[in-house]
Amino acid sequence: MRAWFRTYLLLTPAVLISGTATPTMADPAVIEGARAVKNGGDWTVSVTLRHGDTGWEDYADGWRVIGPEGEVLGTRELAHPHETEQPFTRSLSGVTIPEDIAVVEIEARTSTGGWEGARFPLTLPR
Repeated sequence: MRAWFRTYLLLTPAVLISGTATPTMADPAVIEGARAVKNGGDWTVSVTLRHGDTGWEDYADGWRVIGPEGEVLGTRELAHPHETEQPFTRSLSGVTIPEDIAVVEIEARTSTGGWEGARFPLTLPR
């Protein structure tokens, strides 16, 4: 048997098997709402997320506050899945936002997709 044909026969099943498996693309987390409350010189930001958490393999694992120039002003890590608590709200205190900034954006992250999905504009109360 020719070497190229033997290689073809050995690789064909693996190629067929891997070619039939389609990667599961998880949906991004959706930011349903956000609010900010000023505490002295800093802010407490609360964000409500919805995501089809399926457990440790796919869950919303964080969100961040982004300034108008793309600078990250604060990040809230989410340490576990929320399969049975949807939507859910978590807060981050001690966020420093310069006085001249009137609007920030909130961006969500998932364990499978990273930072993705639509950013949520948050107008700061003054």
